[in-house]
Amino acid sequence: MRILLVEDDPALSAQLRQTLTAAGYAVDHAADGRQAWFMGGVQDYDVIVLDLGLPLLDGLSVLKHWRSEGVKSPVLLLTARDQWHEKVAGIDAGADDYLSKPFHSEELLARLRALIRRAQGIASALLQCGALTLDTRSARVTLDGQLLALTAHELRLLAYLMHRPGQTVSRTELTEHLYNDANERDSNTIEVFVARLRKKLPEASIETVRGLGYRLCCAPSTAAAPP
Repeated sequence: MRILLVEDDPALSAQLRQTLTAAGYAVDHAADGRQAWFMGGVQDYDVIVLDLGLPLLDGLSVLKHWRSEGVKSPVLLLTARDQWHEKVAGIDAGADDYLSKPFHSEELLARLRALIRRAQGIASALLQCGALTLDTRSARVTLDGQLLALTAHELRLLAYLMHRPGQTVSRTELTEHLYNDANERDSNTIEVFVARLRKKLPEASIETVRGLGYRLCCAPSTAAAPP
């Protein structure tokens, strides 16, 4: 999942980037409102973390620009604890949630997971696709109740597909949403990780849609039925 982090405080932005990257997100950073406005308008982010107190252009104005231009990415506002009117104005302008400073990183991650799920019409933190289960809180994947050993890249790829079961996802979309390192962003890299995942999943779990991309197909459970 690719996140746009909009925060002008160097120490806080460095801390948040480290936290988000460790949680498996690909993170882009903007340090002022004008840069954020541009970046949010040209990249389809899975979620945006937006501080309201920004130089050059305040966060509320950035949010209003995005929504007027059709940017639909979920937005989590970062606000000062005692500025309740900012929270109200932000929600009215199109924000999806807010978090008051200071905050615990665990709460930030939980709110981001919820926003990403909600954007795909998913209510539960447990993603189910046939025999596959992904716990988005612990990043644990099981197949018929048995834990799967996945690399970080395999987990990111599977998680993105499990948020979109049955949908065809292009290689371009996968490269743009999964990887921080520009050197990894090519179709050959995606093909390698798809091939590795296929060896660990039930047959035909990941379907290649010729000329379009990949689709996760939910295979039925192979676990024995109770007597």
